[in-house]
Amino acid sequence: MRVLFINSVCGIRSTGRICTDLADAACKEGHEVRIAYGRETVPQKYKKTAVRIGNAFSVKEDMFLSRLFDNAGFNSKTATRKLVAWIKKYDPDVIHLHNIHGYYLNVEILFGYLKECGKRIIWTLHDCWAFTGHCSYFDFAKCDGWQSGCKKCIQTREYPKSFFVSRSELNYERKRKAFTNVANLTIITPSYWLAGLVKKSFLKGYPIHVIHNGIDTNVFKPTESDILSRYHLEDKHIVLGIASFWSQRKGLKFMLQLSEILPDIYRIVLIGLSKQQIGQLPPRIVGLQKTNNAQELVEWYSAAEVFVNPTLEDNYPTTNIEAQACGTPVISFKTGGSVESANCYGTSVEQGDVKAIARCIKDKKYSHGDLDRSIQGMLFQYIELFR
Repeated sequence: MRVLFINSVCGIRSTGRICTDLADAACKEGHEVRIAYGRETVPQKYKKTAVRIGNAFSVKEDMFLSRLFDNAGFNSKTATRKLVAWIKKYDPDVIHLHNIHGYYLNVEILFGYLKECGKRIIWTLHDCWAFTGHCSYFDFAKCDGWQSGCKKCIQTREYPKSFFVSRSELNYERKRKAFTNVANLTIITPSYWLAGLVKKSFLKGYPIHVIHNGIDTNVFKPTESDILSRYHLEDKHIVLGIASFWSQRKGLKFMLQLSEILPDIYRIVLIGLSKQQIGQLPPRIVGLQKTNNAQELVEWYSAAEVFVNPTLEDNYPTTNIEAQACGTPVISFKTGGSVESANCYGTSVEQGDVKAIARCIKDKKYSHGDLDRSIQGMLFQYIELFR
């Protein structure tokens, strides 16, 4: 079987690693794989597998136009036409979409091809962008405009940012027209929470399946290291937090509050901060910039006493299952699909209740449920759909 993955990135961050993990597992099963991606760097291991869509200039141009005209997803025409021409030559049996937003694709051109290609199509949604007129999440803003056509957007300054105009109603209609009536399309969500939203959207006519994200448990596993001594933290209990970037939505302020509540024996380590954020941290927090080094993440996960995920918007955070695979319990707010994985080994508390997080850390009372965190478990379900 010949499989094509399409995603904004390849081999980095959560969705990029999901694609490469699936690609690795599919290759071991004897399938031929390519990953078409839009931006940033690719790990050396996947150079021969990856196919770049457009280039750095086209991404910047797309971002500029999106911010100027609020039309994210409807630029990059030349890059997408070239992609479609390449797909026709590659002639995959299955096309597996992941994040198709990110300033690198024109969704109308891509889906125009998908509607007539006759291929088996799988679309894994990692957020809500596909069925809104603008945003990728709306929980934090408490907006339900996506259920009535996104007639007035209150999040134009959120990703994908628009500085001057709002075309959310037009974007919504263009997406609805482009994304509906595609033959042989199956939608996958990593959480039951997101599946419930999709069933209320204009995508509800498609088959919808929940396949929880999996990870490479040969990499993410309990691992001994000297990472605490390297950071002079041998005598401290580590509370770990990781994000691609820390913002109000990711719960940075709650981690700052937590550092004031916990006894001095604890140290919070935050990965994914900017240099400016690191410079503003209180003494009880160790701040690090984001890393794509999986082994470094494994060492931190394994060394931590607990992983805290105070996100206010999320689907099914890969960081939760990475931490659990390394033997570390997770404490999460009751947010989106985050609670679905946190409660398997860990616990969840009401949003904003930092004192409850502190009590959970000190009491060490975590649930122990069944969760298949392996990429093999995820792949098996996908292969059945591919067939």
